[in-house]
Parts: sequence; C-alpha cells; structure tokens
Amino acid sequence: MNQQGTPGPAAPVIDSREAWQAAVAWGLDAAMARGARQITCVDPGFEHWPLDDPALLQRLRAWLRLPLRRLVLLARHYDEVPRRLPRFTAWRRDFAHAIEAWQAPQELSQDLPMLLVDDGPISVQLIDDVRWRGRTAVDQRTATLWRERIDVVLQRSEPGFSVSTLGL
Repeated sequence: MNQQGTPGPAAPVIDSREAWQAAVAWGLDAAMARGARQITCVDPGFEHWPLDDPALLQRLRAWLRLPLRRLVLLARHYDEVPRRLPRFTAWRRDFAHAIEAWQAPQELSQDLPMLLVDDGPISVQLIDDVRWRGRTAVDQRTATLWRERIDVVLQRSEPGFSVSTLGL
C-alpha cells in the first residue's frame, strides 16, 4: 500500500505522452488492484491510449474474468481505433459481454475530457493534450464529480464501435 491507501506505486505525474500512457496503466492497475467493478475511459478517439500493450491487455483480461466487472468506453468516434489499436480491437471481441463502447451525441462530444475513472477514488485526467499535462488522483470527491459529469453524457449516448462489422 502506498501513502494514499491504494495498492501499488504512488500516482505518477503526467508531463509527457509517455507519462500519460504510464498514468493510464497506473490508473487501470490501481483500480483493478482495489477491486473496482467498473472502470470508465473517456476520450474523443482513444488515439493516445496504451490499449494495444499486450501486458496491459493480459491484466485487463484477468480483471474482466471476475464476476460483475465492466469496462466502459465513451468517445466522440471510434474511427481510428481499429487502425491504431488493432490488438485491442481484436482482443475486445472476447469480452463483448463486459466492455461497453458508447458514442457521445454530437452536441456533447466536443467537450469530452481525456479521462479514466473507476467506481472508487481513482481518476486520471489529461488536461492539455498539446503539452501533455495532466493529473492523477486518489480522491473520492474528485472521482465522484467525474462520474456524475460522465453519467450525464452516457445517458444521452448511443452504442458505438461494434464488435463485428456486417457485410455481404
């Protein structure tokens, strides 16, 4: 346990693209280690997330195999995900029952944060995607505020990023 009462290493500082990816991995690991039942990831398009990392996918696989676990994705669009994250795109087919991918309505999608939040105190936010500045938090109040804000968008969102494409 670290000083914040969360298993694992202390929350990383986000000051580069690599630090953002490390912070996302930290957030997922911290949420899974504390037994989160739901992890929500929000991003306009998920282009800069480390979701193609085989080791991270293996850890997510173990977590999603536990009962009542859910990974929720919310994006403006998923257009680039199959091309940029092919491993994740193929991997998620096995977990379609536990992974929800939502597309935000146009009027709400312009202000989507780059955010990971669990159902407890963990949150990871990229504030500036040009200078790669962000923050991590192990704070129940901050995470609750984020969940409430994201829930408003999720309630108006539609399913997006289907597991399979239909074609003839």
